[in-house]
Amino acid sequence: MKKMLRRSATAMAVTALAVGALATSAEAAPEARTSAVNASTTVGAANNGDPTLTDVYIWATDVNLRSQPTSESPRLAVRSQYSMDAVCQKQGQFVNDPAVGGNNWWTAVMEFSGSDVAWVNNLYIQGGEKIAGVPDCSF
Repeated sequence: MKKMLRRSATAMAVTALAVGALATSAEAAPEARTSAVNASTTVGAANNGDPTLTDVYIWATDVNLRSQPTSESPRLAVRSQYSMDAVCQKQGQFVNDPAVGGNNWWTAVMEFSGSDVAWVNNLYIQGGEKIAGVPDCSF
């Protein structure tokens, strides 16, 4: 029952949001996206997150979390080298960062279960163009 309520709350939060995108300031090299992350550096929300969601790691610095999967939507927060809970991912605006490359996949993330959802372009999440283990969004 508790798990069902948690999933329902997550689904309602995702549905209600004006989901957003991430912007582009990154200082880390592109290889940093795919390198292994030391567990001691992945402090953050995912440690206390929802075990039914996939933990993702924002490897870059000064990454914008957006209200929609587009860099033109309002910025909700800025995070650097930070772990979060991923809700789902979908294609949105193509983001091109000369230092990293380009990608049109965005992931809806939460700092902890039940928190507001924000969007991050997958360029800045460890795991590649489309993040394994994160389901596609149904909205």
